[in-house]
Amino acid sequence: MEKILTKKLLPKWLKKLEDYTLYAPQFTDDFWSFEVAENPEKIELNHPNTVQAPKKIIYPQRDVFFEFTNPDGEPPEIKEILPDDNASIIIGVRPCDAKALTLLDKVFNDGYKDEYYWKRRDNTALIGLACSTPPSPNCFCTSVGGSPHAKTGLDILMTDMGDRYHIESVTKTGDKLINTGGKGLFTNPTAKDKKDVQHIHDESEKKITRAIKDVKKIPSVLTGMFESPFWDEEAMSCLRCGICTFLCPTCHCFDISDEVTSISPVKGQRVRTWDTCQFPDFTMHSSGHNPRPDKASRLRQRIMHKYQYFVEKFGEYQCTGCGRCVSKCPVGIDIIEVLNKVRDHG
Repeated sequence: MEKILTKKLLPKWLKKLEDYTLYAPQFTDDFWSFEVAENPEKIELNHPNTVQAPKKIIYPQRDVFFEFTNPDGEPPEIKEILPDDNASIIIGVRPCDAKALTLLDKVFNDGYKDEYYWKRRDNTALIGLACSTPPSPNCFCTSVGGSPHAKTGLDILMTDMGDRYHIESVTKTGDKLINTGGKGLFTNPTAKDKKDVQHIHDESEKKITRAIKDVKKIPSVLTGMFESPFWDEEAMSCLRCGICTFLCPTCHCFDISDEVTSISPVKGQRVRTWDTCQFPDFTMHSSGHNPRPDKASRLRQRIMHKYQYFVEKFGEYQCTGCGRCVSKCPVGIDIIEVLNKVRDHG
């Protein structure tokens, strides 16, 4: 299903979707982030890529699994805390971030279906926004099988045509969201509209200026680089801050801990929180041994996971080329440059 929606009617459409919790990109505290949109009239889809990916809505940074109490002299009690069943819509999702969620789907359904992840995932619709210009100068989505107008993982893809949006439904959920708008809101695209949209899409790919060359060679080259001094050289400037992984739309490492909120009586919660393979204690064993004790081994893990291990297991790169890790690294570690060096290493 393809439709045309004038920009002035966007709030009217979104108001008709009142049964959903609506998330949209908002500029708060000097950066763009996906937050609950209370007023559709204030939604502006002119954003660069958000600093944090919309994965935080599906896979939150802090997730309570259950609460526990142990009243004095009484048996302990445990209450499971599951995500609610409220339906949500995230609008303005860039194609790279939508694809990232399809990669997380593989992780959280690999031998065990993670109920906390999927309860949100199954209840969330994604309305994407094609990139007519790169939302970051470090975008390299075309190097890893994506594009500024890819539909992977989306229910609807919107393309900005100036004073209008081209609206393309990708799934039955997308059809439902469009049909909820009712008659008189959307119009059918003309042949010229379709030609113009195709031109916008074609031109957007030409604006991606950064690339990993011969990326298909990289997984096989990495298999012979585990002991290479290359990693010591590349990791020399790393601060171990974890920004690259915390902002990545596909990184998913986590820790589970019990947080005690009261001693008498004992009360607390079991919580899953994001973690990162770039922290020194991420792989620390209870024996005191750490198989990845230095920055070099941790950088190696990050690169090999995304461009070798994930490829071997799932057949895809665990990277969508959003460029966040490049743009936000405080010491300028550039995954594109690292991978181009890897390619030449072979």
